Amino acid sequence: MNQEHLSRLKSAIRDVHDFPKPGIVFKDITPVLGSGELFRIAIDEFISTIGETKPDKIVGIDARGFIFGAAMADRLGVGFVPVRKKGKLPWETNGASYSLEYGEAHVEIHRDAVHAGEKVVLVDDLLATGGTAGAALKLIQELGGKVICLTFLIELAFLEGRKNLDPSVRTQALLTY
Repeated sequence: MNQEHLSRLKSAIRDVHDFPKPGIVFKDITPVLGSGELFRIAIDEFISTIGETKPDKIVGIDARGFIFGAAMADRLGVGFVPVRKKGKLPWETNGASYSLEYGEAHVEIHRDAVHAGEKVVLVDDLLATGGTAGAALKLIQELGGKVICLTFLIELAFLEGRKNLDPSVRTQALLTY
């Protein structure tokens, strides 16, 4: 990864205090998305985390993972697969539930989105507690996909989200707080 690029990305991300509730410091990535140059840099750096193995599919998690994942898939010339919140996909799905600090959530993937043996990269903007990414990873693996990398723009390391992910799958974050 290019340290100058990472420094530029980090300096563009702004802290929004008390959003979405008091006591939370939200990492706002919209300045990165709003700059063509920074967005291109982010996609370049995401692709650098993949390594030598070219994936067959990029899977993006609802919703900001769609932004980065679709751009990565286009750049690599591979398919893009959305993992969405429950009830948002129009065809037959497999789903997984996971715990949140205030309840439970559920994500789904189309049953035919990933085929056995396909190499997959899972992307999202943020690794916090690891619940969403862990559920998405489980869905891909249940379909027979081989996840070669989990990649995130930001990791909030103090929340220890990696503990909720499969330790045998390489996990990368461009920026760590």
